[in-house]
Amino acid sequence: MKTYRNLYPTLIAFPNLLLAYHKARQGKRLRPNVGRFKLHLEAQLWQLHEALATRTYTPGAYRSFYVHDPVRRLVSAAPFRDRVVHHALCNVLEPIYERRFIADSYACRLGKGTHRAIRHFCALGKRKRGRMYFCFIHRRESS
Repeated sequence: MKTYRNLYPTLIAFPNLLLAYHKARQGKRLRPNVGRFKLHLEAQLWQLHEALATRTYTPGAYRSFYVHDPVRRLVSAAPFRDRVVHHALCNVLEPIYERRFIADSYACRLGKGTHRAIRHFCALGKRKRGRMYFCFIHRRESS
């Protein structure tokens, strides 16, 4: 496996943090915490850059709540500032890992997902003769 060095400067670079901010706010622009972050965007990103550069960054507390779509489940959401860091990290690591994944891995990948996996499975079914098996697992949390 190839070793990658000096990724940290790329991670904490201001353009990467700005791109990460734009990705983190997608679909959440009207939320109050996003608005507060945007109000002083440049200062927020420079503070984040400085905390990451001096290695003093610490993640904030998660906020937990229940959603009922389609079943009741507990969701823990990171503060917006932390989500910016998550996206910055993904911006750097995703291109590296994407090349290593097998073609038939569909979860959490750009341009892939459940619908594409189903289409691929159906196409395989039309080409392949005989029996095909698949497994669908839904884990239900017992409380």
